[in-house]
Amino acid sequence: MSNITLKVNGITVNADVDGNLRLLDFLRENLELTGTKEGCSVGECGACTVIMNGKSVCSCLLLAAQCHGAEVTTVEGLHRDPVGKRLQHSFVEHGGVQCGFCTPGVLMSAKALLDQNPQPSDEDINEALEGNLCRCTGYQPIIKSIKAVLKTR
Repeated sequence: MSNITLKVNGITVNADVDGNLRLLDFLRENLELTGTKEGCSVGECGACTVIMNGKSVCSCLLLAAQCHGAEVTTVEGLHRDPVGKRLQHSFVEHGGVQCGFCTPGVLMSAKALLDQNPQPSDEDINEALEGNLCRCTGYQPIIKSIKAVLKTR
């Protein structure tokens, strides 16, 4: 067991965790933040993407104990941020949400991109989404959703 303290969606969390507990499972099971989805479990699909210390990461590849001292934002935390809130609304308005399974991870990748680059090029957007698989939208509605947020900034 390890004792960890981290900030999740702006709230400080202290917990004892098993050494093999993944961040994904800690968020979903211990904190009941079920917006983060488990897809492939090997970091290929991006469904489990969260923002940790300002960068998008696959939570299925990190142990919770590795996140001691980190700041983590999940899809549930996006509504607290003006850009995150605009992204969520834009995805609904422009059809970036289809079945919804990949949407939390895609939103987190988009948010991390916009935090680092407020005016990304098409190439920047495509690169930021490389780790997120979507089988429903064909990506064009997702890209349109992200670009619509750029116009409102």
